[in-house]
Amino acid sequence: MRRFTRALSAAAACAAATAVLLPAAPAQAAVPDPVLFVHGYKGGAWNFNEMVSDFKASGWPADRLYAMSYNPFQSNETTAVQIRDQVNALRARTGAAKVDVVTHSMGGLGSRWYLKFLGGTSYVDDWASLGGPNHGTNAAQVCDWALASCKEMATGSTFLTALNSGDETPGAVNYGTFWSTCDELINPDSSTVLSGASNINVGCVEHAWLLVSENVSQLTRNFVR
Repeated sequence: MRRFTRALSAAAACAAATAVLLPAAPAQAAVPDPVLFVHGYKGGAWNFNEMVSDFKASGWPADRLYAMSYNPFQSNETTAVQIRDQVNALRARTGAAKVDVVTHSMGGLGSRWYLKFLGGTSYVDDWASLGGPNHGTNAAQVCDWALASCKEMATGSTFLTALNSGDETPGAVNYGTFWSTCDELINPDSSTVLSGASNINVGCVEHAWLLVSENVSQLTRNFVR
């Protein structure tokens, strides 16, 4: 019996030593959320070519990055439906439960409508607005008489009143805005800022340059990572 007990003790000690010496399994790198990029007024998917390249270089798989195009002259409510469809398609292609949404200028309005009124808060993890006219801009005066989307960007429009009523950042989404003190098209500059969001002043960057600024791109990647 004593020999048997000693043998068991030796076997246990050997197993413990082996457990200590075995190398740990390598940690699996987290796969980033897919990202949907939404352009602004008079823009297109090409607006995000440089930023998408930055995301790829920083480790995002190409098949998890998608820049959509839409008719920028239609109502932002119509665009919101198309954003919903693109989010659903991106989730289906990648198998991801949620996506991140990065927007420029007016693209922030349609995506916010999707989040607030079309159930988007269940499917979006991070949302970023680069120079978005979230509370309107006086630049809309040059076209608000003719185009639905432009009229909706006017300060005090029916669209913005509904969008900003109550909670400006609903749901469990991580909201971020990036605004510039030199944005010539968003007036006032602070229009981009949202209650309940991380509101980041990127310094003096012109409106279109928000799309190609290395600093803004890095800040955006850090925010949605």
